[in-house]
Amino acid sequence: MEFVQQNLIWVALALVSGGMLLWPMVAGGTVARLTPAEATLMMNREDALVLDVRETGEWGSGHIPGARHITLAQLEKRLSELDKFKEKPIIVVCATGNRSSSACGQLKKHGFDKVFSLGGGVSSWIEANLPLTTKV
Repeated sequence: MEFVQQNLIWVALALVSGGMLLWPMVAGGTVARLTPAEATLMMNREDALVLDVRETGEWGSGHIPGARHITLAQLEKRLSELDKFKEKPIIVVCATGNRSSSACGQLKKHGFDKVFSLGGGVSSWIEANLPLTTKV
């Protein structure tokens, strides 16, 4: 007890940093990130839906073939369009992986359990020499 009293600031710092490390698990977990190879396997073997949450201009410059487009800003309003995919894996894609993590959180809040983010986004898809299309 004497140690705690003499080192109160260090003990408090340790408690706060530990709490920050545990918070993602308590608040709903972290988002599973897939590599382009893992995403491709999931698309082929489990008929996963690819959901692109980039802005319309980004989508138009090239997207993963077969992907569905709903911008992150529209996602909350258009969730009903995805209800039929609740039992399927959903791979969420953006440019670099940041917006897709946010979209995964929104989907999980609304009961979508099999939600994944493409780590590195479309950039990692391109680096893996995988195809993009501009067809709608």
